[in-house]
Amino acid sequence: MNTIPDPEQRLTLEILDTVQRNEQLSQRNLSRQLGVALGLTNSYLKRCVRKGWVKVTQAPANRYLYYLTPTGFVEKSRLTASYLSRSLDFYREAGGSCARLLDQCVESRWQRLLLCGVSDLAEIAMLRAMERDIAVVGIYDPASEHDRFLGKTVWRALDQAEPHDARMLTAIAEPRSLRDEIRAAPGAVALLVPSVLRLD
Repeated sequence: MNTIPDPEQRLTLEILDTVQRNEQLSQRNLSRQLGVALGLTNSYLKRCVRKGWVKVTQAPANRYLYYLTPTGFVEKSRLTASYLSRSLDFYREAGGSCARLLDQCVESRWQRLLLCGVSDLAEIAMLRAMERDIAVVGIYDPASEHDRFLGKTVWRALDQAEPHDARMLTAIAEPRSLRDEIRAAPGAVALLVPSVLRLD
């Protein structure tokens, strides 16, 4: 079972939630609030209108008002329940998956761990590492816009990372390509891949 929350469902839920909270909303503002491209926002909004979840009415000055229909409220409730359930399932599975790999670190006496990928999985791995007194030295993520994540340094080049005994893949967006890149990098540091990523 794939328990990683579906980004399409999450975006639809965010649109329905934002429309419910603010009916006087332009597509440009909606796009900005969601942090996605205007074209993608337009596409999802049209889909919501087509399915009868969102109603559009024209307002003065070539503006539009968006509001949820009764069917939209039902769909928002369904998506909320589904998203929370999948998120909890993901958290449980990811926690167990990270715990097994961290137990392997303890057995191998690896005390310094580099996470590879800024994500929810990295956050879960950090929590599980603290339970075992394993130090997370930071996070390697060449695509991240963050300089820090949960108090840890984010490096965009693997050779800039602090010395570490092992690496754990924590990228959710494109884990396979990051895994392959790390495996091809020089140096013989073990790469641990959580089973929740479904790569092996």
